[in-house]
Amino acid sequence: MKRLVMLVSLASGLAIGAPARGHEGPPSWAYPVNAPDFKPRTDDGTVRRVPDSTGGFTLTQLRDLFFAPDWHPDDHPGMPDIVARGRKPDVFACGFCHRADGPGGPENSSLAGLPAAYIVQQVADFKSGARRSAAPKRVPVVLMTSLAEAASEAEVASAAAYFSGLAPRKTITVVETNTVPKTYVAGWFLAPVNDRDEEPIGRRIIEVPKDLERFESRDSRAEFIAYVPIGSVAKGESLVTTGDNGRTTRCAICHGPELRGLGPIPSIAGRSPSYIVRQLYDIQHGERTGPWSPLMIGVVAQLNEEDLVSIAAYAASLTP
Repeated sequence: MKRLVMLVSLASGLAIGAPARGHEGPPSWAYPVNAPDFKPRTDDGTVRRVPDSTGGFTLTQLRDLFFAPDWHPDDHPGMPDIVARGRKPDVFACGFCHRADGPGGPENSSLAGLPAAYIVQQVADFKSGARRSAAPKRVPVVLMTSLAEAASEAEVASAAAYFSGLAPRKTITVVETNTVPKTYVAGWFLAPVNDRDEEPIGRRIIEVPKDLERFESRDSRAEFIAYVPIGSVAKGESLVTTGDNGRTTRCAICHGPELRGLGPIPSIAGRSPSYIVRQLYDIQHGERTGPWSPLMIGVVAQLNEEDLVSIAAYAASLTP
């Protein structure tokens, strides 16, 4: 548990880390990993605030695994204990990573509105090892695996029922562009180095918080900009809606009209494009092998990285 606290503390701070450029293996822009010398910001005791909230928390509180900062309690029903506080010493608060009303962030998953059965199955897959990551040392994966191994069935069911009952909302603005802000890894996600320096986007998606301070304060109303290559949304729409003459499968067959989910199959509309690319890549490379993953193997088998970018860009542009 002490190791997990240390890792999350590192994930919550702010320091310039490794450059967000590609390398051998999974695309680094989709799988940001903190540099070895990453150091979190020191807590000086200052109480942080966010817009439209009367709440106030210190950095130490915001880094507490067993505390989900609730900046906007009127946005959601009361959180069950497992979401708000977890269970010491092994089961941390679900709302710590996924936020109080489930929007998550680029580093993990949005849970709001997902089918309860789907959430329960994903926890089971993390526990069994059927759901892994092409970058297994990323702290969000380490934390989720640890929680899945320790949580009881009742706790998982309670969290799943809570998150599935919440309405997802649009938090991502997709912008097609040739150039993007230079970024660094700021805690398992990307953030701009400054408001001046830019670089070519290449075949990447660069997803950053609109307000870094607000996102680092774990404000569930934080929003993001996803910079995508020019033309990628239209290409993604074609792949998603036509299957490109059999090269892939029309997504609506399983994910429903407008990609908002169908039965136990999750919605992918309005999701973090970084997250979508990671899941498609993990399925391609055998890292996700749960009971519903075989349905996706043929879908992604012939897709290249540019295709994954396009599909994720289009899905992220939709209203959840």
